[in-house]
Amino acid sequence: MKQKNQMDIALFSVKQLFVAVTIFSIFANLLMLTGPLFMLQVYDRVLASGSVETLTALFLLITGLFLIFGLLDFARGRVMARAGAKIQTLLSDRIDDIAISLPKDKDGISPSQGPVELTALRKAVSSPAPFVFMDLPWAPLFLMVMFIFHPMLGYFGLFAGVVMFLVTLINHRGAKGIQQEALALEQQAEMISNQAIGNSEVIRAMGMRDAVVLKIQAARVWATQRVLKANDRGAAYSSGSKSFRYYVQSAILAVGAYLAISGAITPGAMIAASILMGRALAPIEQGIAQWPTILRGHNAYKNLISLLKKYPEEPKRTLLPKPDAKLAVKNLTVTAPASDKLTLVGVKFDIEPGEVLGVLGKSASGKSTLTKALSNIWPPAAGSIKLGGADLFQWPSDELGKFIGYLPQEISLLSGTVSENIARMEQDVHSGLIIRAAKAAGAHEMILGLPDGYETQIGEGGSFLSGGQRQRIGLARALFGDPVMVVLDEPNAHLDADGEIALVEAVKELKNNNKCVVIAAHRPNIVSICDKILVLENGRVSAFGPRDDFLGDLAKTKRLEPRKRKTIGKLTRLKA
Repeated sequence: MKQKNQMDIALFSVKQLFVAVTIFSIFANLLMLTGPLFMLQVYDRVLASGSVETLTALFLLITGLFLIFGLLDFARGRVMARAGAKIQTLLSDRIDDIAISLPKDKDGISPSQGPVELTALRKAVSSPAPFVFMDLPWAPLFLMVMFIFHPMLGYFGLFAGVVMFLVTLINHRGAKGIQQEALALEQQAEMISNQAIGNSEVIRAMGMRDAVVLKIQAARVWATQRVLKANDRGAAYSSGSKSFRYYVQSAILAVGAYLAISGAITPGAMIAASILMGRALAPIEQGIAQWPTILRGHNAYKNLISLLKKYPEEPKRTLLPKPDAKLAVKNLTVTAPASDKLTLVGVKFDIEPGEVLGVLGKSASGKSTLTKALSNIWPPAAGSIKLGGADLFQWPSDELGKFIGYLPQEISLLSGTVSENIARMEQDVHSGLIIRAAKAAGAHEMILGLPDGYETQIGEGGSFLSGGQRQRIGLARALFGDPVMVVLDEPNAHLDADGEIALVEAVKELKNNNKCVVIAAHRPNIVSICDKILVLENGRVSAFGPRDDFLGDLAKTKRLEPRKRKTIGKLTRLKA
């Protein structure tokens, strides 16, 4: 089933709830005639006859009817709340998957905004906003009853309804842009604040606090001003419409009184017409009051439709057997997310089982981009990456992830225990597998030295750990589950001498177990255990071959171009 229909599937799943609410709304709106009819009977029959018995019977009748009305109104509110929650539940898995798995794109809504939009849609569905559209069609019925009382009453009510409707349209046209701008500014201010929180240590250490606080305050002040403007505009229309409705109800009493004095209608009809006027205008007034919620929900719906269409669900793929540790990259070209810039162009190499590839190059040469592409994080714009003879796209991403170990340059750990992070947050994992991965990474003894060992809570992002501890736990996570390919991006950036020794031993063990390993690094003790060297320059391969061809005698490289000789010379000095 195509992913673009997933929103329709979610809405269809709550179809019965919508039908139930519609039925409740039909009877609730019919019961709204109770008040006008009661007033009509009291003024025209009870007061004229002086019958207490009739008054008692009518009072008992409306007591029961208003009780039923209250139950129906309560029920439809609860049902819509459950409909909103069910829509969120049905879509949350896919929306969260998009937010977690995909980088920000240069066009349209960011995948990370998906959960926010889904929450906004749920709130809109669960709010009184949908009742505007369910109650509004009943306004003509109330106006029709007023026409039955007297045409002048009907035309007066129709005129008031048209005025209120025009006010709603003006409110819509004026508020839409302001609401969207205010929302965007609020999100921008929140993003700046979150970035500042994430870099709080650097901000404090470098005396940036006042400057950053001013920047955050400026963003929030500007956002608040736009929000206040949007709220003031909405409040003005809401208060104006409410005042207009009260005025119209009083004005129609004056019209009714004139008709009653003229003998055209009864006093009861005069009172009933005033109540009906209020009921006819109430949905329009509610629509004006709920307009920000309606706009936000509508925008969230459109954004989610766009997101689901732009990032379709992976098609069902045949589960392939565990691949061999053989990597083949051919003419690989990669563009950075949210950009058209080519960060890798025409990269080509291969690794056999038991081989280690060292990826070298200056900053921004494309090393990290290559590790992300090999780990199936950034998809190729052209070319192919084959593991065990199968292109990476032939694998379901979750299944492929079990065969790849990835250690990013910036270690990202999740709140939880050391054990949970090593086990990649899987549940009910045998402790032996976790300990084996930790030992393979040389982190077992270090973990035992933590306050609660493997059950130590690491804090948000591993904030309770040092940089070296995070890196070694990240390496253990990469080795968990016996992956066939391990990709390491600057794995020794935060390691001390013991940590580097443990890293070298871990790579040697991977070689002995016929795994293929890719290491983006600079330090010589890492390069020295590589079998092949790949040199990147401006996203292109400037040199590739066996390690000895690079680190051996310079005389063996005379066949290379001068530019490559310069690179080789650097590698030779690195060995020394």
